[in-house]
Amino acid sequence: MLQRNKTESKGRNFIYPKKPSGRLYTYRKWVSYVLLLFLFSCPFLKLNGEQLVLLNFIERKFVFFGLIFTPQDFYLFALAMLIFIMFIVCFTVVLGRLWCGWACPQTIFMEMVFRRIEYWIEGDANQQKKLDQADWNTEKIIKKGSKHFIFLVISFAIANTFLAYMIGSDVLLKIMTEPVSGHVSGFISIWLFTLIFYGVFTYVREVVCTVICPYGRLQGVLLDNQSLVVAYDFTRGEPRGHLQKNANELTAGDCIDCGLCVQVCPTGIDIREGTQLECVNCTACIDSCNEVMLKINRPKNLIGFFNQDFINERKPYKIALKSYGYAAVLFVVVMVFSSLIYKREDIQTTVLRASGTLYQSRGTDKTSNLYNAELINKTNKAVKFTFRSKDKGDEINFIQKADVLPKEGSVHLTFFLIRKNNSIKKYKTAAVFEIIANGEVLSTATTSFFAQPEGIQD
Repeated sequence: MLQRNKTESKGRNFIYPKKPSGRLYTYRKWVSYVLLLFLFSCPFLKLNGEQLVLLNFIERKFVFFGLIFTPQDFYLFALAMLIFIMFIVCFTVVLGRLWCGWACPQTIFMEMVFRRIEYWIEGDANQQKKLDQADWNTEKIIKKGSKHFIFLVISFAIANTFLAYMIGSDVLLKIMTEPVSGHVSGFISIWLFTLIFYGVFTYVREVVCTVICPYGRLQGVLLDNQSLVVAYDFTRGEPRGHLQKNANELTAGDCIDCGLCVQVCPTGIDIREGTQLECVNCTACIDSCNEVMLKINRPKNLIGFFNQDFINERKPYKIALKSYGYAAVLFVVVMVFSSLIYKREDIQTTVLRASGTLYQSRGTDKTSNLYNAELINKTNKAVKFTFRSKDKGDEINFIQKADVLPKEGSVHLTFFLIRKNNSIKKYKTAAVFEIIANGEVLSTATTSFFAQPEGIQD
């Protein structure tokens, strides 16, 4: 029976994966470096005066690459979430759980940051296991103390970056530079998230992927026989055997039951037992198995990216028809979303007739309607504007007026729209209003105007 690198402590199985190496692991490292650079730089880079990405749920302000989204743009947010879910479904149907192993922040931080620091300080899996089982001495205190200190520092950096996404890098800078008494809640939040991240990457670890994250459990619903996943080719590998002592030949299948694929697995599974929800498709087992195959002069990819149809029936890989269907729906939704973004106005104007009011006669030749208007500025610059009717013959008599629309703010207007009776041909006509700034029409709004046409008695 293969002994896996696990130790039990008060009911918890701690996994000691062997340090991985290989071509795919090198690719993962470079992908991780790029994603980490992007993650840590986004809150601190500016575009159009705003940080690249901001998700401020408290103030209901969201910024993506210079575009500011307000609560009035919630439909865009909902559509974006739908696109994200559809992308995950489409991606998983084709490529399995590849996201988890190559792009998920949890995996990147755990395997490419914290785990590598652990290898550097404590050594490989067996050395870590021996150190944990040893009595406390100077060496263990120094190694454990330095490791946990570095873990805490990195968790502190992650917590600050996380808050920079939530409250903005400018606010975070104030919390860090100004007296604590003025930012007690911010100070507590930083240390709270620091301890959370420290606990996750020091103790919880792979449990996030195997128990807490719902995506792994959805995997069984989304995958089918044509989905590419990290899998063991049992047709070629079984029955397992061992190399003969005096000959470089196998007594059975290509699998020599060395157990390296299990030893490098960060979630502690045996990939040879089939597709499992704990598998995050990190490809560490592929690299380790390929090294063994090269040493025994057997073809590589005994463990590789396969679909079930290939393993069972040796059918060549092809994308399933339903994947094209998912992709088509995703493409349509993305196009709709893109068009809405393109048509989105920086100034949103809403004009409504005052509730409970009728039209008012102005002498013998004019009629007025009372309106309320709300103007919302979705930019980070104040706008000096002019509010007017598109029909040059109309007059506007303001009761509540404003000339400047504050940045990321709103103003309310109350006014009478006055029209000449000889221009009124129907009881209900359209009234179009324009917001003008620097000679440019920034926004328009349409509502209804009610009046009794000339020559028709009430």
